[in-house]
Formats: sequence, C-alpha cells, structure tokens
Amino acid sequence: MNKNIIAVLFLLIGINQVKSQDAAQVIIGTKHSLRSNILNEEREYWISLPDSYNDKESSYKSYPVLIVLDGNMHFKAISGMVNYMSSDIYRSRTIPEMIVVAIQNVDRRRDYTPDKIITVRENNTGGGENFLSFLEDELIPELDQKYRTEPYRILFGHSLGGLLATHTYMKEKTLFNSFIAVDPSFGTWDSETMDKKLDSLTEQSFERFIYIATANWGKRNIRNRDRHVRLYESLHSKCKGELPAKLEYFDNEDHSSVPIIAFHNGISAIFEGYGISYRDLEDKEQLTQHFHTLSERLSYDFQPPEYLVNQLGYRMLQSENDKDKANALEYFILNVENFPISPNSYDSLGEAYEVLGDTKKAIENYGKSLELNPDNENAKMKIKKLSKSE
Repeated sequence: MNKNIIAVLFLLIGINQVKSQDAAQVIIGTKHSLRSNILNEEREYWISLPDSYNDKESSYKSYPVLIVLDGNMHFKAISGMVNYMSSDIYRSRTIPEMIVVAIQNVDRRRDYTPDKIITVRENNTGGGENFLSFLEDELIPELDQKYRTEPYRILFGHSLGGLLATHTYMKEKTLFNSFIAVDPSFGTWDSETMDKKLDSLTEQSFERFIYIATANWGKRNIRNRDRHVRLYESLHSKCKGELPAKLEYFDNEDHSSVPIIAFHNGISAIFEGYGISYRDLEDKEQLTQHFHTLSERLSYDFQPPEYLVNQLGYRMLQSENDKDKANALEYFILNVENFPISPNSYDSLGEAYEVLGDTKKAIENYGKSLELNPDNENAKMKIKKLSKSE
C-alpha cells in the first residue's frame, strides 16, 4: 500500500456546515500506512495534528505524542478532546498541544496480550512484545522523522489495550513516558503472575506516570477492582518516594462507557498544574518553581508555556508602577531563553524594551524576530519607526 498521506474525512458529531445545498466536511485527521517488518504486515494509523502545527508563526514548535490503541474506536473522541483541552481557540490550555496517533487494529488479542494465554484450543495470544517492538522500533522513528515531535510519549489503552499499557509501564526500558490504562483486563494475571511482574520492577518504572481507571462491572465488580487496587497498592509500597500515579474508580460507568471520561481524567492527572492561570502567579520564581515541580513529577523538562509567560510579562508591562514595568523584562527574557527560535518571543521582548525607552535593544530584538519570520509586519513597522527616532 502506498505510504502517501490520504486524507481521512470525518464529520464531527453533531456539526454540519451548510452552504446552499452542500454540507462541508471537517477534516480532523489523515490516514497513513506503514509496512512492518517486525509484524510482517501492513499497519494503518491515523494522525490528528494540533491547530498550531501548520501555522507559519508556530513552525518552531515540537509536540508530545499520544498513541491511542484501538484507534478505530477512539480516534474521533480523543483527538477532539485533546484539541479542546489544548487549543488556543478555546482558551482551555490545561494540557500541551500534542500529536494524536491512532493505531488501527489487525488482531488486538494477539497484539495486546504480553503473555501467552493457555487455553484448550490453540490461540495466537502473547504477541504484545512484538507489537511494542513495532511501535518503538518502526512507528515512533517514522513519526519522529515526518513530524516535529517532542520525545515525550503517552500510551493510551482500554481493556486489553490497558493491559498492554500497564505491561509497558512495568518494563525496564520503554520509549513511553506516561500511560493511561483504562479498565485494564487483568483476567490473565493471576496472583502468581502479578507477583512475578511486581518482583521484576525496576526504578525506571517509577520515573513514569500511570493512570489506572476502574469501571463498575456489577456482580463481577469485586474481582475486577481487587486486581487494579492490588497492583496500585503494590506499586505504592515498592516506590521509594511519592508514586507518580493515580487510580480512579467510576461507579456510574461500565467497561464500555468508561474510556472517554477516563481519558479526560487521565490526561488531566498527568498534566495537573500545566494549565495554571497567570492570575495565580505572583512572580517569576513562583512560575519557574511551579513548572520545575511538574517536570520533576513527570521526569521530563516542561517549560512554562510561551503564552503564559507573555501574559505575565504584559500584565507587568502595562502596570502604572515603574518597578513592575522594569520587572516585566525578566519574563520576556525567559521566553527568549526557553524558545530561542520563536519570532514572537523576540517581538514581545522588543516591545518591552520599547516601552522602557531602550530603543537600541528594541530594534535589535525586533530585528531578530524579523529574521525568524520575514513576514512579521509589526516588526518591520517598529524598526522603521524607531530607527527614525534615534
């Protein structure tokens, strides 16, 4: 199958844009194919890119990657939710923008079971490690080559997919940093199997975040909850510090209804604090400490978002207090340090110097912004205006 991108056209649920008699389609993803040498088959995956991905002004940005198992079922809902929670359009911004990659199923029982299940009849279970090798050795390198990816990766799985996500979390080495395991099917993990897996845990697992959701199975609920609670409490007891994890029980959701609400809560748990408001921050030290704490919890360096730092800087720059105006500089300088190829960071720093009366540095930073984005009309106008006043 040709690996060229084929547009996947979806109509968002409940949304129709009508012009005259024609309904306009809303494109929320693209369809791709990869020949896997490991699995010896063609594998299809769908991708949803962040709103800002193709904006010229955002061409310097790279994005975390969310890989969704059972992608044929969850792609539309999860990509829409990620977009809503991260996009500038909705001003939610509780999580970073990210690239959503939905893996289409071929044989989920084979691919999502890490251990061979012994049954009376012959079966093809136990291919989980092969499938993980496909993800980590073939798919992720392709994504990194084709897209502006950040090496922070989240694996989402429900049911057997949740089993594989949990198994991956417990491995000594993996390319994934966080996991959302929704009502994982631990039916094949008896006490002996789970104990062996827990005994083989290394410190690397505790540098990752895992969210586990448990649904209400009615009369079978005790056994289901017990397995999840047992794993979670065992992880707690083995972790030397605070365990970066969360277990949540959904009394009003069953196995089929829980995935979407659990994804929302899971991704929110991973990035708890990311969407802090500028109104809740008093100074640069509090800002940097807040994101240092978040980075420590996730074992990955997450810088304060550029828009948040700009909000703080402009709040002070617009103050009537001269000391506040002078202190505004440290925020704009922080953005330049954290995002050295962002045209907007230099443009904002140029504006700060302009307000503070430092024409030379204002022109210098407007010029850097223009170098990075030759279409920046504001920078052109400012340089022309300030050059005349020198």
